[in-house]
Formats: sequence, structure tokens, C-alpha cells
Amino acid sequence: MKNANKGEKIAIVTLGCEKNLVDSDIMSQLIDDRGFLLVEEPEDATVVIVNTCGFIDAAKEESVNTILDLADLKETGELKSLIVAGCLTQRYKAELMQEMPEIDGIVGTGDFEKIGQIIDESLEGEKPIYVGNPAFSYENVKRKKVEEGVTTAYVKIAEGCDNSCTFCIIPALRGKFRSRSMESILSEVESLASQGIKEICLIAQDTTNYGLDLYGDRVLHQLMRKVSEVEGIEWVRLHYAYPGYFSDELIEEIKSNPKVCNYVDMPLQHSEDAILKRMRRPGRQRDTRELVKNLRQQIPDVAIRTSIIVGFPGETEEEFQQLKSFVKEIQFDRLGVFTYSKEEGTPAARLPDQVPAEVAERRASELMEAQREVAGERNGRFIGEVLPILIERFDEEAEVYVGRTQYDAPEIDGEVYVSGYEGPLGQIVSVRITHSFDFDLSGEAV
Repeated sequence: MKNANKGEKIAIVTLGCEKNLVDSDIMSQLIDDRGFLLVEEPEDATVVIVNTCGFIDAAKEESVNTILDLADLKETGELKSLIVAGCLTQRYKAELMQEMPEIDGIVGTGDFEKIGQIIDESLEGEKPIYVGNPAFSYENVKRKKVEEGVTTAYVKIAEGCDNSCTFCIIPALRGKFRSRSMESILSEVESLASQGIKEICLIAQDTTNYGLDLYGDRVLHQLMRKVSEVEGIEWVRLHYAYPGYFSDELIEEIKSNPKVCNYVDMPLQHSEDAILKRMRRPGRQRDTRELVKNLRQQIPDVAIRTSIIVGFPGETEEEFQQLKSFVKEIQFDRLGVFTYSKEEGTPAARLPDQVPAEVAERRASELMEAQREVAGERNGRFIGEVLPILIERFDEEAEVYVGRTQYDAPEIDGEVYVSGYEGPLGQIVSVRITHSFDFDLSGEAV
């Protein structure tokens, strides 16, 4: 495609979750196809795109601060155009354009296939705004080429959400739940595998609901098996598995498929029934206990990650202490703790008995301290064992290679420091674990 602005240098800054990384990859390829030059550093760019998060207050604040910081490059660098994409724009397009004149263009979550056109229009002095229905189709997307040395990729298997959690704005930002076809997903996985990707992390707002809208049944287990059969793929990892739809077939697939990591990322949000009811989460603590028990009986070495919200409206000190006891008892291998964020437009924002921020922060710190002890104990069981480790980088300071077990997700969970290894990155090697720490391990290559 002929492009008068093809000499421009474009950088993308990605904020928020792994799902945004996928969207940035797609925009990168669209930009490349249009003849622009992609650069890594915003300081080297004439056009910067900020792919934002608008999920909670902290994420919105980070997005706004990043936009303002990058706008300074119009004075100190070569920057001509600053474009904002993602969840924040889907939610606040009018406010952003009115209150931040530094922004030269806006694109929402359903329109980023127009990113090349938006760049052109912004460079011509217009202020394009493309924010419509947040129902982007991922069926025939292309992603940017895999960088050398990268061996893990996130693959989005669905977008949007049909759940009605009272604290969450995602359905408004991303639309209704819609599964991608297996053919589309497998085509993307095959392309990634051909470029050296060995680990596929399956993501969506709600992965366990995969297929219901498209095939009339929840078929995540079938998808995982097909992904694992792609030549070159060694690990398949499951993220954002909604506990209400966790089927026996899915447990069996994790248990029996050697390429599916014995790892389940299953956001629970809380343990106490009264709060779960106010959150409008399906199931109750009894269901969680039964599911965790079943997982550990069927897959004894499974690593279970969950996320918890503290400070939800009406959460009493007694309920928090019960939550803390629950976390200590269940012994989740990995745990993320978030303080409740009062989001306008959500039912939870209108609930009485909002918990003061300082109380929520104290509870979050207290819960993470309890989890530190649990994680250290869980990690300790690996000492003396030989585990397969995916080698990802070399730590110059420690002068050792660093990788991950199948029980650790990239960028989220712990790492393993490996001595006695001298091979290339991207290999899965056997390592005897010699030391455990709160969240990390170290060992020697066998």
C-alpha cells in the first residue's frame, strides 16, 4: 500500500494485562504492513501509540501518567503524534480528548485495525477518534514476527465477557463473550511455533467458557489438546479459568496430556459466601474447596494460582480474617492480591459500607505476608527434585541462566536460577533443585 508517511518511525508502549500485549502485536503487524518503520524506544519515534488499561484506578492513573510523560517527547525528541488506544479510550474518549490536548488520535478496543489510517490522519493535523462497538474480530489477524530468543507467546482464544461481576467494567470495554474458531487459533499457534515459540499461554477474560457461543458446548479441553499437537509446541498453559465452568473433561486433559502444564490460573476473588454473593460470583466456598480438592487429587503436583480482592464493599474485619485463614489452609501455590477499586458504572460502586482505602491496603499487605509463608513452604517441596526448566535469559549480575518451571507463568510467577548450564536460550533442560526461596528456586543443570 502506498503511504506518503512511510518514513515515520512508530513505537508502541503497552500497559495492562497480557491480553493487551496480543493487541499490540496485531497493531505492530498492521503498521509494518502499511510501510511504517517500527522502533523499540519511544525516544526514537516520530509517532507513539500507548495501548492503555482502564480496568482499575491504579491502571488508569498509570495510563494517564504515561501519556503525559510521553507527550514531553514533542519538546525533547522527534515526536510528532501521540495516539492512545485500548480500554481507557473505549471508556473515556470524550474526557481524554477534552482534558488532554497532547493526544493526537484515539482508537478503541474494537477499531484498532484502523491504526494505519489513524496515524496518517494524525500526521496530517487531524484529531481522529475511532471508538465504536468493542467487538473486534480476531479470526484472521496477523501478529508481528517473533523476536529472536523469545520462546513464549500469549494467544487470545476469546474476547469479551458475559459474566456480571458487580465490580467489573470489562463487558462494557470489551463487549460480549465471543470465542475464536479453533481453526483461527491453531493457524496462529502454527505460525508462532514455526518461529521458535515453545510455550503457548491461552488467555481470554474467561477461558473455561470457550466454545459455548460458537460450538454449543464448552470445549476448552479439546482446544488444548489440538494446540499441544502442533509441531514444536512443548508447553500449553491455562490462564483466567473461571471456576464456575471448570469441567471434569478439562481436569482430565490437564492430567493426561504431558504437554499441558500442571498449572491452573483460576481467579476466585474471595472466599466468603456473603461477599461472593455481593460480587455476583457463581458458586460458594464449598464449591471452591471441592474443585481445589479434586484438582489436587487428580493432579497431585498441580500449581494453582488465584487472585483475591480485599476491601470489597461491606467486607468486615471478621470476613477478612476468615479469608486469611482460608488462604493459609488451602495453600495456593501462587496468589495475586488486589485492593477493591470503586469503578463508576458498576453495581458495586453503589453498594453501602465502602471500605476505607487505608484499611484495604493494610489487608492486602497482611494477606500477601501470609502468602509469602505459604509460597515458601510450597516451593520447599521441590528441593532435591529434577524439574524441566525453560531457559529464558542470562543474568549478567549473577552470571547464571534463568528459567521457569511448568508451575510458573512468564512475568507473573517465580523463576529458577540455573548453574552449570552453557547452552542456548529457549531450551528445556533438566535441573536438580538445590535451594528454595519465598517465590524463586535455584538449582544445577543435570
